[in-house]
Amino acid sequence: MSSALISRNPDLQRLLLEGYEVEIRSNHLLVHNVPYVNQRRELVKGTLVSNLSLAGDRTIKPEPHVAYFTGDHPCNIDGKEIVQIKHTSQPANLATDIVVQHSFSNKPPGGYADYYEKMTRYIEIISAPAKALQPAVTACTYKAVACAVDDGVFNYMDTASGRAGITAVSAKLAMRRVAIVGLGGTGSYVLDFLAKTPVREIHLYDYDVFLQHNAFRAPSAASLEELQAQPTKVAYHQAKYAKMHRGIHAHPVKVGADNVAELLGCEFVFLCMDSGPAKKLIVETLQANKVPFIDAGIGTELLEDKLELWAICRVTTSTPSKNDHVPRRVSFAEAGDDDYERNIQIAELNALCAAMAVIKWKKFCGFYQDLEGEHDSTYSTNIQMLTAEDCA
Repeated sequence: MSSALISRNPDLQRLLLEGYEVEIRSNHLLVHNVPYVNQRRELVKGTLVSNLSLAGDRTIKPEPHVAYFTGDHPCNIDGKEIVQIKHTSQPANLATDIVVQHSFSNKPPGGYADYYEKMTRYIEIISAPAKALQPAVTACTYKAVACAVDDGVFNYMDTASGRAGITAVSAKLAMRRVAIVGLGGTGSYVLDFLAKTPVREIHLYDYDVFLQHNAFRAPSAASLEELQAQPTKVAYHQAKYAKMHRGIHAHPVKVGADNVAELLGCEFVFLCMDSGPAKKLIVETLQANKVPFIDAGIGTELLEDKLELWAICRVTTSTPSKNDHVPRRVSFAEAGDDDYERNIQIAELNALCAAMAVIKWKKFCGFYQDLEGEHDSTYSTNIQMLTAEDCA
């Protein structure tokens, strides 16, 4: 299916968003699983087909008004054919991959305004007897429909943006290449959020193995068999999210002096890694080459006298126009022996820190309105405070 063609035409998009099983094939519009009654008075399903009249990549007024059908001829509840729409009944090859058995004719005065009106009117006529037998039956199944291999970054169409009317806004997120360095708790949630955006390529960098304790602060749920296989973190997460997003690339390596230059081909980088010299090298390299990035970190402390945890989430943004604050906000000291380093399971804070980072990235892209222009933000659990500092 051409999701690009559907997204550019409100009539086709409306069919999809209302739950019809839409497919575009060989310059024809197909709607699958249309319920109808056959001659045996059984409730069955067929496919309604129409040619597509286009001006470039835009639909125009449907011509001709005739529609086609695969399956038996639709009947009334008494098993007699619906003669009001009957046109011809003989097999026909509309294309090498489209064979129909019937054609219908139902032309309103002035014809059909668009393909939404044409297809829904024929479906209404065809399905009326089926609804009389089973009122709940519908052609609006909301079944996920696959996209062609060369049709965007998703394996199936992004109907969420369309339903919300923000497809044009979402297009602002279509960066060519974004990297996540560190696929621990926070980095894996960053991937979870990014995988649902139209970024063309998402590159994952981490050399660690995905172990049992990692499963308790990562999105989704790892099986026992997956843990026993001990995949690398990047391989594990790439396999999970490749089910949805086609452009995810796993790099089971540690970023250092010999390969940090790979990040320079990115339009944006998320740093979700431990502190230390490696982070310092990456930050200095990205800033020297004007590559924007976000550093996300979490600090925790176990208050033993109260048996409570205190935690803070920090998101620091560096852009070519604002980066002087980074040395004050980002630590490059070797990772210490704090409670976070001992793998306290705080998945909700990992998810929160990742959400803060991705929200800021979306502000950078112009997806969300940004009146503050903050380049450093923190959230503290104990006083429920969210800060916005180092504003541009």
